[in-house]
Amino acid sequence: MTEKRMSRWYFGGIASCGAACCTHPLDLIKVHLQTQQEVKLRMVGMATHVVKSEGFLALYSGLSASLCRQMSYSLTRFAIYETVRDVIGSTSQGPMPFYQKVLLGAFGGRERTYLSPSYCRHYFLLSFAFGSYKHAIDGLVRVFQEEGLRKLFSGATMASSRGALVTVGQLACYDQAKQLVLGTGVMGDNVLTHFLSSFIAGGCATFLCQPLDVMKTRLMSSKGEYTGVTHCLRETARLGPMAFYKGLVPAGIRLIPHTVLTFMFLEQLKNHFGIRIIS
Repeated sequence: MTEKRMSRWYFGGIASCGAACCTHPLDLIKVHLQTQQEVKLRMVGMATHVVKSEGFLALYSGLSASLCRQMSYSLTRFAIYETVRDVIGSTSQGPMPFYQKVLLGAFGGRERTYLSPSYCRHYFLLSFAFGSYKHAIDGLVRVFQEEGLRKLFSGATMASSRGALVTVGQLACYDQAKQLVLGTGVMGDNVLTHFLSSFIAGGCATFLCQPLDVMKTRLMSSKGEYTGVTHCLRETARLGPMAFYKGLVPAGIRLIPHTVLTFMFLEQLKNHFGIRIIS
């Protein structure tokens, strides 16, 4: 008889919140870098500018919005992906093929994006620039009152596409990387394996979603200068091909640690508090 632990449906949201608390300053700096019309400051320079202008705690501006998003978007995409994967896995003899993991990740990431208002995650950018909102709930209520429901879903098309790619990069690639690492027989199912697999997944997610991430950020932070996704694409392309990878390094520095921490927390939650299955 062997004992196996399965993740509970809400563990993904809790793990994502823990990771967000650690990486939020990097996320804030990344957004500021991506919204520069011209490259004036690099990562360290932007961080220094934020701290000097607003103080150290300004690096955590909008943390409540980030946590709200993790408990809506991240919780549901993890719940969908892991629940369906476990159900399919229990009815088949071998692991799920990689293409099925990709399709499942894309579906879960794209559809669950609409449960999380796109403006929620990026409201802190405007809060930092204009001091408009006190916290996430205040931002959501005031945006709804002043600009309408439609503004809450500004850039939803781009956000849903980006959500599909980042979910494929994180969840599908993590599962596949972990499967390949364990398949070598060199490493067991331990912390080092979780770290290596999540590091690979974070790199894949960064590479896949960076161009859409740049465009999504521009659309969400726009004040009407873009008429739509196509217009934003043309205007960004005029700045050159590398404009689509503006902020790539800070995006990787933020997303890779976030991915690593998320899966490290998730695996520990599963090992200590997961559902016990004896076979």
